Formats: sequence, C-alpha cells, structure tokens
Amino acid sequence: MSTATTTATERPVFYEVEEHAHPEGSSTALGFWIYLMSDCLIFACLFAVYGVLGSNYAAGPGPKDLFELPLVALNTTMLLLSSITYGFAMLTMEKNRVRQTQIWLAITGLFGLAFLGIELHEFHTLIEMGATPQRSAFLSAFFTLVGTHGLHVTFGTIWLVTLMVQVGRRGLIASNRRRLMCLSMFWHFLDVIWIGVFTFVYLMGMLR
Repeated sequence: MSTATTTATERPVFYEVEEHAHPEGSSTALGFWIYLMSDCLIFACLFAVYGVLGSNYAAGPGPKDLFELPLVALNTTMLLLSSITYGFAMLTMEKNRVRQTQIWLAITGLFGLAFLGIELHEFHTLIEMGATPQRSAFLSAFFTLVGTHGLHVTFGTIWLVTLMVQVGRRGLIASNRRRLMCLSMFWHFLDVIWIGVFTFVYLMGMLR
C-alpha cells in the first residue's frame, strides 16, 4: 500500500506500508474457537439451572425412579467410541488417505446415530411413564440440558455427512482439512460435555 505525506517544506514523500500477513484459514479457526466458547457458556448456564432445579420433583418421580444406568452407560460408550474413530479419521487424513478417512468418518457417524437412537428411546420411555418436561422443574431442566446436547450431536452428524460428501467430491484439499479439524474440535467438545452430563445428572442423581 502506498501512502503520501508531506515534510516541513511541503514536498510529498511516498513510502511503502507492508500489510501484515495472515495465515490461510486463521480467521476460520479463530471464529470457531469463539463459537465453542459461546457454546461453553450455554451449557454452563444449563448445568447451573439443573443444579438449582434438579432436586425439585414436585412430589413426582426422581432420578432413582427414572434413570437406567446400564442404558446410559451404553450410550456414553457409543459417544466415546465415536470420538476415538474420529481420531483415526484425522490420522488417516494427515496421511492423505481419502478412502480410509471416509471409512472412519462413516463409522463415527454410525456411533453418533446409535447415541441419538438410545437417547430418543430414553426420552420416549420417560414420556410414556408420564415423566414429561412439564411434570416438574427437575424434568424440565433434565430434558432441556440433555435435549440440547442431543441437538448438538444431531447437527454434528449432519455436518459430518456434509463433509463426507465434500471430501468424496474434492478430496482432502486444504479447505476440507480445515473443516474436518473444526468438526473434530466440536465432536470432542460434545464428548466432554456428555461426560459432565453423565456424572452430574445421572450418577449424582442416583446418589441423591
């Protein structure tokens, strides 16, 4: 960029201003980290709400009456395994192996769908028992927290399928690698949140 200025004798002096270099994709990474931090705040608020309302049963059923820990443990296993398989997908991506990356992404998606299926089964069972969100403050907070996490897994699975299509069409180009990295952070973030849900909602709920 050229800029003109003047000296004391009013003669224009031109000099070159070098623009600051920005690595390719840096704005994408920064924007995604900001998004993850905002998501952290959302879940922090939901955990806080559950902490306040989680023991208000309104003379209705509590965690010991509703939760099936073996089923929840199976669900947790599905999500943790999906994180491992996504890690394998990233390792094969670094080796530029498109087909193997696609296979590991597909396995990750199947584990994600299994997690969602078990969670929907749990919600369906609770609603059939009459344990609906309007039954008590505890159930309202429970459905909101667990349901919000489930929606994130749903959107993550849709994003995963979209990236599989893009990788299939264009290969492991720089932009696709960047998107896969962003989804990796998002997917592992959901794992961390679910560990908090499993511990705070299910395990501690059974101990009350």
